[in-house]
Amino acid sequence: MKEFNTAGPCNSAEHYMINASTRLQGVEELIDDEKYFVIHAARRSGKTTYLQDLTDRLNAEGKYYALYCSLESISNVVEPERGIPEIVRNLKNEFEETDIPHCLDFAKDADYTNFTGVLKTSLVRFCKLLDKPLVILFDEADCLSEGTLIAFLRQLRDGYNNRSRVPFVHSTALVGMRNIRDYKARVRPESETLGSTSPFNIVTKTYSLQNFTKEEIAQLYRQHTDETGQIFKEDAIELVWEQTQGQPWLVNAIAREAIMEILKSDYTKPVTAELVNRAIQDIILARPTHIDSLLERLKEDRVRSVIEPMIIGEGFVNKESDDFLYTRDLGLIRVENSQIKPANPIYAEVIIRKLSSQVQDELQSPKYSYQMPRYLKPDGDIDVDYLMRDFQKFWHLNSGIWLEMCDYPEAGPLLVMMAFLQRVVNGGGQIIRDMASGNGRLNLLMIYNDKKYPIELKIRYGKQYVEDGLDQTSGYMDLHCCDEGWMVVFDRRSTVKWEDKLYMKKETVDGKTVTIVGA
Repeated sequence: MKEFNTAGPCNSAEHYMINASTRLQGVEELIDDEKYFVIHAARRSGKTTYLQDLTDRLNAEGKYYALYCSLESISNVVEPERGIPEIVRNLKNEFEETDIPHCLDFAKDADYTNFTGVLKTSLVRFCKLLDKPLVILFDEADCLSEGTLIAFLRQLRDGYNNRSRVPFVHSTALVGMRNIRDYKARVRPESETLGSTSPFNIVTKTYSLQNFTKEEIAQLYRQHTDETGQIFKEDAIELVWEQTQGQPWLVNAIAREAIMEILKSDYTKPVTAELVNRAIQDIILARPTHIDSLLERLKEDRVRSVIEPMIIGEGFVNKESDDFLYTRDLGLIRVENSQIKPANPIYAEVIIRKLSSQVQDELQSPKYSYQMPRYLKPDGDIDVDYLMRDFQKFWHLNSGIWLEMCDYPEAGPLLVMMAFLQRVVNGGGQIIRDMASGNGRLNLLMIYNDKKYPIELKIRYGKQYVEDGLDQTSGYMDLHCCDEGWMVVFDRRSTVKWEDKLYMKKETVDGKTVTIVGA
């Protein structure tokens, strides 16, 4: 029986999968035109699955000899005198596993001491032996470092430029998580140049592998239904789409978690939206390797420069900058209606949990009693005003300590507030976060016993923050059909006394009650 794959590339014999060729159009035409090109996408998006499928299709069609070659094992080998021979050996090993004619002759008697030419020479000699053009698909090309990367690309460029008189690789793809412009940024500062013979100018086109559409998610899940009879309810598919935005690993992981871990492979029960939500929460708490490795990127300065303004809703991020493009290529963010947002709600949740994890861990200490029963009214609703007063006391006493724990200091107050609220609702509620650059705030929806509590977090900037914030909070309340909401305003001015920062007052906006909470 097939399964939903969350480890390594997919194959149609063992895994439910979407035909890889439908996710990237135009590649075969580039190959026919003898072009060199780039394919990039975030990790666990299906790049390797696509490349292996493309290799098989090209070989089956018979026009070309196609080879898949991963460069991951050469990661971080900076010195070209070591890196280039390893690339040639990788190619040699891959050729020897194929049925391509003369496969055992590749790099035969290669002079590995000639690291500036051994790759090109080996490919030229091998192409002379072949009766059909050679296509090479280099996976994990962005793993190559500095000198090795430059030497690799220079030899490809040399062979590319002389193909009219000397046989060489017909077409090649450089595939990885990052676009080739990011390779340049890693090799040298923007103020420097590699000259007119830059090895990067051989690339004709750059492609990005797209996420699944909602229809493709339904198609993927339908394969399981056809094999087992177990159905995915429409609202379950809708929730998967909403929460993942089609990120392939997440789409598979949710189905796997719901079916194998929660339902214990009981195919008689349908997969419902409730099950999907449980699966999502389990994945968030487990923080599997895919998510954990992605979150490690949050420590990088260029990622921080994009994520921090997104959290606080303030500041300008140039969408043409290398920092923005790099963070987008990692799969952490997307652009919607001209605003930078988390790539999907699941990533939004794990980003915040990661950045506030130290505070959350400290709040587990027995000395803190901030748990939900403390804030429940007799009717089971949350006394949010009481909760906010407790937070004000907590913030007054501990803000200096907590802010020192935050890797993102500008967003520190919001991260601490969210850690506080998360501690309160753990085990019985949920917090939904809505953040985007340029909107001036971070919106939270706290849900407990099916009741919604909209909360807006702001850092005080300028004199219009209250007026603007009331309108924003009112609009957020309308979105969730709530008549009561809260706006928390953090005043970071050192010249203002705490007794002036800490206040609570209620305002009426269009018939709705907004409680302004100073912090």
